Amino acid sequence: MPVTGPLATTPCTLPLVEVCITEFDLACLPATGAVFDRLLTLHPAQVVVDLSGCRHIDAAAIGLLLDVHRRLARADGVLTVRNPNPRIRRILHTARLDQILPVVDTASSSSCTPTTGQEPTSTPPALIAHGRAAVRAPH
Repeated sequence: MPVTGPLATTPCTLPLVEVCITEFDLACLPATGAVFDRLLTLHPAQVVVDLSGCRHIDAAAIGLLLDVHRRLARADGVLTVRNPNPRIRRILHTARLDQILPVVDTASSSSCTPTTGQEPTSTPPALIAHGRAAVRAPH
């Protein structure tokens, strides 16, 4: 039965979605892309991609970040990359991605820890989190 009334026309909108990525290359791109496709249907105002646990990024991953940035920007959303390691930061700089979207570092060593259903005890100082959920991509 189709949904009618106010719920049918009111899209779900989230202020912030955080995605923690530990592997970000061509091999995992289909699963990672599927996660981004699903989260973009929630119309987030901001998507933060936390790379604190990621050791490598390749051109395919940079292409995906640019695609997500473009799709978010069309809806007045913002994509931010958080806590890349120095090697990934250099790659992002070389690709000039840091001139297109915010690349930030926070004081916390790693905000990309598995959740146990509890809210984090501290919020990274550069960003305010309104909620947090672990999203697992199918293998």
